[in-house]
Amino acid sequence: MSDEYDLDSGPDPATLAAAAPESEPGAHSETPVYAVGIGPGNPEYLTRRGARAIREADVVVGFQAVVDFVADETDADLLTCGYADEAEALAAFADRVAGGEQGTAVLMGDPNHSGYQFLGKVERAVAEGGVDAPVRVIPGISAIQLAASRGRTPMEDSRFVTLHKSGPIDAELETLAENAGDRHLLVLPRPFDWMPGDVAAFLLDRGASAELSALVFEHLTHEEEQHTRTTLGGLAEHAGGDDKESTPFSDLSVLVVRAAVESNGGDGT
Repeated sequence: MSDEYDLDSGPDPATLAAAAPESEPGAHSETPVYAVGIGPGNPEYLTRRGARAIREADVVVGFQAVVDFVADETDADLLTCGYADEAEALAAFADRVAGGEQGTAVLMGDPNHSGYQFLGKVERAVAEGGVDAPVRVIPGISAIQLAASRGRTPMEDSRFVTLHKSGPIDAELETLAENAGDRHLLVLPRPFDWMPGDVAAFLLDRGASAELSALVFEHLTHEEEQHTRTTLGGLAEHAGGDDKESTPFSDLSVLVVRAAVESNGGDGT
């Protein structure tokens, strides 16, 4: 593996992952590596195609918390990591794939929703390992989709932004500010410096109405699922801090800020 990338100077691995469409079938000499979205961590929301890619794998790689959710779905060797050792885990994964084993990477939710940084790292590891195999994405059910359902915010009337990424998020915050009140906002917060309260305070500072309806969904589809229904002003009272003790919300949260005027003539509450 090459030296660690620098998110401030690039290249951001998400840019690599989004640089071009997936290759055509038959364009590579080796079996695809799969990048599977495992949904919200509830096995009932794991797609059948994703489950098969996990079940048939010889080696599975992913963050510890993600792999734990699918450990009972496969007999594959499990390579787990955190941010500090993900490069080593992915290098070991690429070596196994280069040796002829079937590899599957697992990502929380849907790789297309905030998963492109890890997806890019998987692609880079496979390429640097000398493997002529495409990385094929198998989408999953995302917490964003579930939050849109719980909050009754049609995707076509919403603006989705993920803050759950490394590096600068200025452009993402600006998108939220530009759309607040006019469109529903579906937001993946970033633990723990940009949690729901921090996003609310930012939007108020940028002129959004304190009366906008705000909902925070935690642990979607799990037994401990919780919903908080408040206003943007009420939510902003929880702003500040950068650790789990400084917020009442879980790191597995989705924020929904409803538009001020509903298409059906409602008041957004």
